[in-house]
Amino acid sequence: MKRKANARLADVARAAGVSLSTASRALGDAELVQESTRARVREAAAMLGYLPHGAARALATRRSRTIGAVFPPVDNPIFAAATQALAHELASRGYTLLLATHEYDPAGELAAARALLERGVDGLVLVGMDHQPDLYRMLAQSEVPYELAWSIDPAGYQHCIGVPHRLASFRLTQHLLDLGHREFAAIAGSTTRNDRARDRLTGTREALAAHGIELAPERVVETYFSLGHGQRALRDLLERAPGFTAVVCGNDLLALGALHECSRRGIAVPREMSVAGFDDIEMAAVATPPLTTVRVPAADIGRLAAERMLARLAGEHVAAVEELRVELIVRESTGRAPA
Repeated sequence: MKRKANARLADVARAAGVSLSTASRALGDAELVQESTRARVREAAAMLGYLPHGAARALATRRSRTIGAVFPPVDNPIFAAATQALAHELASRGYTLLLATHEYDPAGELAAARALLERGVDGLVLVGMDHQPDLYRMLAQSEVPYELAWSIDPAGYQHCIGVPHRLASFRLTQHLLDLGHREFAAIAGSTTRNDRARDRLTGTREALAAHGIELAPERVVETYFSLGHGQRALRDLLERAPGFTAVVCGNDLLALGALHECSRRGIAVPREMSVAGFDDIEMAAVATPPLTTVRVPAADIGRLAAERMLARLAGEHVAAVEELRVELIVRESTGRAPA
């Protein structure tokens, strides 16, 4: 049994040795089919790469006018802004957004993407470059176009729209070096399954290395993106490796948490400690003190991801890679290194 492009339900039924109606029930109203038969049909469907196409299979155009998106938690303001812009642009063109989320979990992302494809979405938007090989294989088998948002494929192979995280983090760290800082710490997101977190930390390391400075392992914390985790991370850093005067954070939520811990401990920012973030969420400008950060055009990413997807569905040529500019926003949370 081999995978085949555009496998049909009839192929699954034939491979499983059942009727077409039985195959349909096994993949839909499973309770109407014996467990052994259901398992055989689902195994055949998996081997052939068959994906039920929802109501769109009944349409001559095979179009549902829905676009699926699988995002990390949208309680992160940067993703919320992109999601809103994505949904608004699609709606203005007569399309509906179907949104699924996952907790930076590859298996959860794979399951969510499969569910959206089975519901017959015309296209799919994913975040970042780090995805399971099974997900890429499933997308190729389905022949549904997809856009990778937030990140840039350096090889130019994947359709993507995003920002240069590594270069932006390099510039942010260079800003702190220009202020005279030489003792650094970093609070990053988990780099294991997140290319954006990995590139941001790499950019910081490279900027420091260019000045002969090594970022010591004990001065790096990888954690979940939240205010509370940022606060705890700074507390851990101060307890195990004190002496640093600048903290580069993987996003603004972590930086705002670090600012709160500085306030709780009576550490003057920026006179005693400089803190920098990444994203420029709305809270960054009204923090105490206002946060130095990198402005990521989140709404533009969402809007343009929709525009690119709909252009491709219309048969228009779309460049594989679209890189957006970021901007260093200098505010009062960074200052000269203490003498």
